[in-house]
Amino acid sequence: MQNALQLAWLVPFFPLLGFLITGLFRRQLSKTMIAIVGNAVVFASLLVSVWIFVQVKDGNSYVAEYFNFISAGSLKIPFALQIDALSSLFLLIVTGVSFIIHFYSVFYMKEESREHYGRFFSYMNLFVFSMLLLVMGANFVIMFIGWEGVGLCSYLLIGYWFKNKEYNKAADKAFIMNRIGDLGFLIAMFWILSKTGSFDFAVVFSKASALSTTDVTIITLLLFIGATGKSAQIPLYTWLPDAMAGPTPVSALIHAATMVTAGVYMIARSNVLYSLAPLSQYIIAIVGLATAILAATVALKQNDIKKVLAYSTVSQLGYMFLGLGVGAYSAGVFHVMTHAFFKALLFLAAGSVIHAMSGEQDIRKMGGLRGKLKTTYFTFLVGCIAISGIPPFSGFFSKDAILLSTYEHNKILYVIAIFGTLLTAFYMFRLLFLTFNGNFRGTDEQHHHLHESKAGITLPLIVLAILSFVGGFADIPEIFGKGGNRLTEFLAPVIPLSHGASVSHSTEMMLMFIPAVLVLLVIVYAWYRFKNYRPSEEKGLGKILENKWYVDEFYDKIFVKPLYQLGSFLNKTFERSVVDGLVNGVGKLVNYGSRQIRLLQSGQIGSYILLMVLSMLFVFIIQFFLRK
Repeated sequence: MQNALQLAWLVPFFPLLGFLITGLFRRQLSKTMIAIVGNAVVFASLLVSVWIFVQVKDGNSYVAEYFNFISAGSLKIPFALQIDALSSLFLLIVTGVSFIIHFYSVFYMKEESREHYGRFFSYMNLFVFSMLLLVMGANFVIMFIGWEGVGLCSYLLIGYWFKNKEYNKAADKAFIMNRIGDLGFLIAMFWILSKTGSFDFAVVFSKASALSTTDVTIITLLLFIGATGKSAQIPLYTWLPDAMAGPTPVSALIHAATMVTAGVYMIARSNVLYSLAPLSQYIIAIVGLATAILAATVALKQNDIKKVLAYSTVSQLGYMFLGLGVGAYSAGVFHVMTHAFFKALLFLAAGSVIHAMSGEQDIRKMGGLRGKLKTTYFTFLVGCIAISGIPPFSGFFSKDAILLSTYEHNKILYVIAIFGTLLTAFYMFRLLFLTFNGNFRGTDEQHHHLHESKAGITLPLIVLAILSFVGGFADIPEIFGKGGNRLTEFLAPVIPLSHGASVSHSTEMMLMFIPAVLVLLVIVYAWYRFKNYRPSEEKGLGKILENKWYVDEFYDKIFVKPLYQLGSFLNKTFERSVVDGLVNGVGKLVNYGSRQIRLLQSGQIGSYILLMVLSMLFVFIIQFFLRK
């Protein structure tokens, strides 16, 4: 088995190879060859990932050290990859969903020129490589390299249409806000090194119990700061909705199975540390739930189809962190998996809608698309049902696992979390009804060109819709019979099993189906509320929600403008007056002194003799006083 897993390096190698080929030779290759290479390398990684998953299903694990990456005195950091249950699951999620998105991109981006087409696929391949490196790293350094890699690629992909200044600003915002979180991650790494003498997961986690509570708490909180950046939690979440500037496949890739789940993976991987830091877990739960509710309220009044899905992603990430915070690490990872299916589905279906609407993204100008876009409508409906948590779709099982653990942990948090699920159902079915039901509200030209997307776009939607339906059966609760909690048991070698539910089966059934019934009632209300929708101007609280609680404006006033003013002061006042004044003053002084001293060179011998005598006299006087 270990000999077989030694080939695990092929998983990240294939996308890296694809990046080099499509990036370096995009001017020489045809668009067909670019598409074949870009997709083939990800598909090859998927095949190897499936093979690896089969190898580790019995609890096997393997660490491969390929070469000495950093050597400084006694510190040795190898370039090492780790294969176990957690990493193999993420490999399947990342490569599987990424391949579907790559296939979709072949047709969605077909209007791009050959050079830009190659640039797009090279960035996408590099993104997949970085994410695979992140989840396969056997130490914090290799994980951090992948962590920074996905940050770089997100910047490149969000600003893909770089001639648009607003898109460039969105890319800058994503890059800068991620750097804030990454600084916390970096400090945590140095703290870990100072306390354990190593970055290797095996060494760090084995020494975790010997660390003081203060050290563990500080390390875990610093790691969580890093996670708030990548996984868009309060206060570093505002970059994610703006990331909609990138092409729709990019939105699906970033928001579904890759970059935004990096923080969840990192905390799940470090569960040994977090289990020793109850304060950190409590903070994670509170921040996660607050993010879930805040983002859900904003999504209620957004009118851009992709912005609604973006805030939905932020909200669902909040639920994942809620699960991590209450110690339900496997439930959080389970929701990562189901979310990857239905959120990728929703984004790609939104892309099909945008394509049919000739680039229009405002849902107030849509409506009545159900008859023209039947496949897109059906698959979008599946995604809405799954994310709302209606049985037996995938989101029902993963969200229920988080809610049950929250109920066992804190009843107040549970009630608030239930409220969040109702908001999710409302804003998602508002999106569905405004987009597909009612009368068409667009222009006659748009209505004339309405048509279902071609098979290259609808086929990935169908595949993801099937996964969104069946994905939840990977970890159904034990109360449904033998064979339940298979995913939890699969992850047990990395994420230890909990001590068991503290509620009876009858209570668990009640906690499972009461929220589902409430969700159905909310959906009925949403249908009644929007069946005869007429666009109108928002007022009061609706206006506040439409403007996203004015958080961006608050950040701009508190952080951005003061920094600009400080920079302007340092540039105009300090730099020009003080620094330039000092440098120019020295130059002027030297120039003035030179002009005055040159007058001594008169060319008269008598003057030179007089100066020599006076100088000698001066030296004698100095010597006389020094001797005394």
